[in-house]
Amino acid sequence: MRPRHSGGPPTGRSALSGIEGVLVVPLEPIADERGAVFHMLRSDDPHFERFGEIYFSTVYAGVVKGWKKHRRLTANYACIHGRIRIVLYDDREGSPTRGGLQNAVVGPAEYALVVIPKGIWHGFQGIAEPVSILANCSTEPYDPAELERLDPGSTMIPYDWGRDA
Repeated sequence: MRPRHSGGPPTGRSALSGIEGVLVVPLEPIADERGAVFHMLRSDDPHFERFGEIYFSTVYAGVVKGWKKHRRLTANYACIHGRIRIVLYDDREGSPTRGGLQNAVVGPAEYALVVIPKGIWHGFQGIAEPVSILANCSTEPYDPAELERLDPGSTMIPYDWGRDA
C-alpha cells in the first residue's frame, strides 16, 4: 500500500518558504494502468479543520483569479488537472511574516495541498494549456460577506503576475 502523503510539515510553517500558518503538504497520487486517485484532504489529517463545501474552479492559461482574502474560512487548494501558480500575501496585523509573499506551483506532477488560513490574500493563475482545474475544500460554505477582493493588478500587493509567466 502506498502512503497517502509523501511528507509535509507538522506545524503551521510552509515546506516551501514562507507565510505563518500556510501549509504546502505534498501528496502522493495512487496510480496504476487504469488511472489515478488523487486524495486531497481527509478528516483524520492533522491539518483538517472542518468541512464547509467543495468546489472546482477552471482557469485558462495565463488568466489570473485573485486577489481575495477570507475573514473566517480556511481554503484548501489542490490542482487536479493542468498546472496552477498560487500566490499568497500576508498583510495580517501582528503576523511575524507580515509583508511576506509565497508562491507555489501545483498540478498532478507537483501534487500538493495548499492550506490558506483566513486573513491571507491569495490568487491563482493558470499556467497550462488550455485549462487547469483547482479544487477547494473550504471550512465554511461560500458567503460573499466574509470575502474581500482586489484587482489582480492592485499595487497594494507587491506581486507582478506577468513576471513568472
